Amino acid sequence: MSAKELSNTDFDRLSKFIYTNYGIKMPPAKKIMLQARLQTRLRANNMGSFKEYCDYVLSNKSDTSEIVHMIDVVSTNKTDFFRESAHFNFLEDIVLPEFYEKNAGDTIRIWSAASSSGEEIYTIAMVVNEFIEKNKKMNFSILGTDISSRILEKAAKAIYHIDRLAPVTLNLKRKYLLRNKNKEIKDVRIVPELRKKTSFQRLNLMDTSYPVPKNFDVIFCRNVLIYFDRETQEKVINKLCMHLKPGGYFFLGHSESITGIEVPLKQLQPTVFKRI
Repeated sequence: MSAKELSNTDFDRLSKFIYTNYGIKMPPAKKIMLQARLQTRLRANNMGSFKEYCDYVLSNKSDTSEIVHMIDVVSTNKTDFFRESAHFNFLEDIVLPEFYEKNAGDTIRIWSAASSSGEEIYTIAMVVNEFIEKNKKMNFSILGTDISSRILEKAAKAIYHIDRLAPVTLNLKRKYLLRNKNKEIKDVRIVPELRKKTSFQRLNLMDTSYPVPKNFDVIFCRNVLIYFDRETQEKVINKLCMHLKPGGYFFLGHSESITGIEVPLKQLQPTVFKRI
């Protein structure tokens, strides 16, 4: 086997470490993917073999920033604007009117707990801002967290290729996107009015506790729990619920459920829940 090939032994070492510390399952079928993605880290560290890289990353002497880099390239970041649009309809039709009726003048606080590159956050921001324009006595803030520092930097910049905005209506595009002055560049940026309502920080859902406020009105945690086993899902959801107000809303991804696990949530619709 070439030194630049990931052996079964080293794959097992890495996959066990990644699962234990970050909850990401790496079955044998993902060995080739892991090998390909980590090639950049071998080059960045001037290392000649995966064994050398594994020995370094898994040793007590390793730089913790390298572990962050490794998780950055390993983690999957798949998201879209208005993905699973029924959730945003529910936010607009149920959550926001209810909050406004009970808390007019207050700030609704929303947490995107697997925010990836920001499409979910800015979709939420558009929906909430549209509601507020019709109901002035209200404000909002959105926190985005993710395990990948690289992807959070992209989210904070809020720059996207125009093709990524295909699901966004023309009216919202005109209001909330800035085109580049150079017409040859097909990137757009979310307007400052929405960006200033957002903040981002790195967070590992496998941590014992989460260094974020405990007064969120809404938590989106979509399409990340599918990478965890049921025991881990239960632990993560319970920790997230510690930061959700009683009566607050919790959104899961379309392929996720709380069936068979003990969490303080009442189901309202498929993948939409209320904190008990």
